Amino acid sequence: MSETIGIGFIGAGGNTKWRHLPGFAAIKGVRLVTVANRSEASSRRVAEAFGIEKVAGNWKEVIADPEVDAVCIGTWPYMHAEVTVAALKAGKHVLTEARMAADLAGARAMVKAAEACPDRVAQVVPSPFTLDLDQAVMEILQNNTLGAIREIFINHATGAYLDPDAPLTWRQDSRYSGHNLLTLGIYHEVIQRWFAEPFTVLGALAGTFTKERVHWESGQRMTVQLPDALHALGRMGGHTLLNYHFSGIETSRGQNEIRLVGSEGSLFLDVGKGTLYQSTRGGGFVTINVPLEKQRGWRVEADFVESIRNGTPVRLTSFADGLRYMAFTEAVYTCIQEG
Repeated sequence: MSETIGIGFIGAGGNTKWRHLPGFAAIKGVRLVTVANRSEASSRRVAEAFGIEKVAGNWKEVIADPEVDAVCIGTWPYMHAEVTVAALKAGKHVLTEARMAADLAGARAMVKAAEACPDRVAQVVPSPFTLDLDQAVMEILQNNTLGAIREIFINHATGAYLDPDAPLTWRQDSRYSGHNLLTLGIYHEVIQRWFAEPFTVLGALAGTFTKERVHWESGQRMTVQLPDALHALGRMGGHTLLNYHFSGIETSRGQNEIRLVGSEGSLFLDVGKGTLYQSTRGGGFVTINVPLEKQRGWRVEADFVESIRNGTPVRLTSFADGLRYMAFTEAVYTCIQEG
């Protein structure tokens, strides 16, 4: 219970610096042992800023360090599978940033490696958008006040890719992002949390409206490989219809919402505002006030350490759940590639 846990960091991008490093530093008995970022200079900057004890020359050195008990992988998705498999084989616990992997094959390799090391904790950073609302939503679903869920709508539209002169980001470069499309996976994960039924992709339509962009690092013009906008249709279980829309070319202030339509009522989540509304048949939406004790908040690092120390099963997010959303993402990607 009181044993010190040494954490090694492989990749230290925005979310690692914003969430993971402060999160682990705040836990008693946790050491920030070493870090390997994209360059030695950036590794040293991160180490100095967050009090990390050492700088490693590369990610393999982090895994080989005997003082590292667990690794936090903050790289882009293209490295997640390789690093995770190597870390588990070396006897390390693993917390990997979302999306779980670059593609379904990578996710399967990660699950296989985790199954071969059942005494090691394997966790994916969860979708953060509804952490404070999840318990309230699931209680409403369990109470059956909405009746049978007939339709699920997701609409997440921003202006992230509206400027044609903006540089190509890693999210639009399949070499780094893999088969992950806009925010599809991170929003579908939320729906998985609420429903255990299987999901089927029926079709998808995507558009890339800026065909070329200047690469952020090389300065060369490159073909944009992943879409600016995406529509996906599917089914949950035998009857519920899925209607998903994701876009980076929205000219207004944007939309960020999830809607569940049932036979007796509807649920509306204004994800951007973190507000939940419910309606009954024929009635208007009423705000659902979620008490603080039901708001889970961000506790990813604490959950990971608790699982290591106490053997608490991983809930948010297990490799099995990550594999589910990667399978859904891969199906949408395949639909787009096959037209």
